[in-house]
Amino acid sequence: MAFTAKDVQTLREMTNAGMMDCKKALNETDGNIDAAVKWLRERGMAQASKRAGRVASEGSVMSYIHMGGKIGVLVEINCETDFAGRSEPFQTFCKDVCLQICSASPRWVAREDVPQSDIDAEKEIYIVRARATGKPEKVLDKIAEGMLAKWFNDVCLMEQTFVKNPDQTIEQLMKELTGRIGEKIAVRRFARFQLGEGIEKKQANLADEVAQAIADTKGN
Repeated sequence: MAFTAKDVQTLREMTNAGMMDCKKALNETDGNIDAAVKWLRERGMAQASKRAGRVASEGSVMSYIHMGGKIGVLVEINCETDFAGRSEPFQTFCKDVCLQICSASPRWVAREDVPQSDIDAEKEIYIVRARATGKPEKVLDKIAEGMLAKWFNDVCLMEQTFVKNPDQTIEQLMKELTGRIGEKIAVRRFARFQLGEGIEKKQANLADEVAQAIADTKGN
């Protein structure tokens, strides 16, 4: 399939990749722009890493309320310019991250944010479990490290599988956006609130209540 200069420009605007890279991507994918975007994703990630030293102080604070007020999410996501922060791709990403936090309940943004005390406690649990199954002592640490990696996937937002696309992590989604808008993107912080969470609820026991009511009646 042939492609035009306009196709190259469109792909460049979508990915922020170089002109020659866009041409090569379209050549490799027979002029299919969607396939070319996918082909360039890895290159876009490389560009994102080069931007890591830039300051991202603009962006947006996004909120999301779910189930008629049962769950609420507040997240701050930064970029380099106010222009990018108001763009539709950036705002869509913010909404997707809110949905992710609501659905998958991460505890931290990235594994670098996880306190070492939590990591040590989790690893000790895995070692004890592995030892209980009769595994040799020399392999316990390796087994625990593997289970820790899966734990990070569950509790760290960046490593979670995107709820709208199981073939992509949130970090990959963020780097793809960086490639599109040409700016450093960073999820700075978030909070997730669930109605009644952390409140110890009294568990009513019907049998005990009936017995107490009978006792109270007899006492009267």
